[in-house]
Amino acid sequence: MSSNAASVLRDVDAYVFDVFGTAVDWFTTLKREVARRADGAFHDKDQDAAEFAREWRKGYYAHIRTVNAGGEGSLNFDIAHRQILDRILASPRWSHLGSLWDDPARSALVQLWHELDVYQDTLPGLTELGKLGTVACLSNGNFRLLLDLAKNNHLPWDGILSTEFFGVYKPTKQAYLAAAYHLDVPPDRLAMVAAHKWDLDGAAQAGLKTVYVPRAAEDSQEVRESVRSKAQGGDVDVVVKDFVELATLAAEARK
Repeated sequence: MSSNAASVLRDVDAYVFDVFGTAVDWFTTLKREVARRADGAFHDKDQDAAEFAREWRKGYYAHIRTVNAGGEGSLNFDIAHRQILDRILASPRWSHLGSLWDDPARSALVQLWHELDVYQDTLPGLTELGKLGTVACLSNGNFRLLLDLAKNNHLPWDGILSTEFFGVYKPTKQAYLAAAYHLDVPPDRLAMVAAHKWDLDGAAQAGLKTVYVPRAAEDSQEVRESVRSKAQGGDVDVVVKDFVELATLAAEARK
């Protein structure tokens, strides 16, 4: 382990994790389930299902930007996901699915976000890291959504921090400071773990430590390959390949 990673993680009392794309694999789950429920309506099942899933996720980013800029929009992402889905299905590209998926079918599609698969390293990494300090999630998902994901996947969170409670979405500075406040941990002793560079940039602005975990479905390949730790001339504190490596490094830093 580098001396930089050791010095950073030695001073961390609690970790907060992004959920969608960092702890759970929204892309693989949605792609599989959307393809299955399309009932042959896709011309190219794999490609079309992947593009549909990405467009739904793209709507998420547009939504949080709008709300954080003071525009109208719900802080409950079950509501937002349904609104985004309805807009997608009204578009020329996907209108053929709009007639296939009625109201109950659309509600079931929104519920998929409560049933996402975890990455292979998520549970073992979180379990080991939880032995060293507080482990919580800090997500733009609404509380019930995060609660169901935790229960369905046996995620060992010590706490669930939803920005729904804070009145803002990440990467607004207030979201990270609110997490530090509720965990009763100084921001510089709290680490944000995410697969999104924008999330870590927001955390850094609030004074949190930052840990980058690259995931293939998240930041572009160019961004993933360009992220470096501060010791390597970059601007995040630590870069790890997965949660298991993070837990290993954190344990070694305590020795």
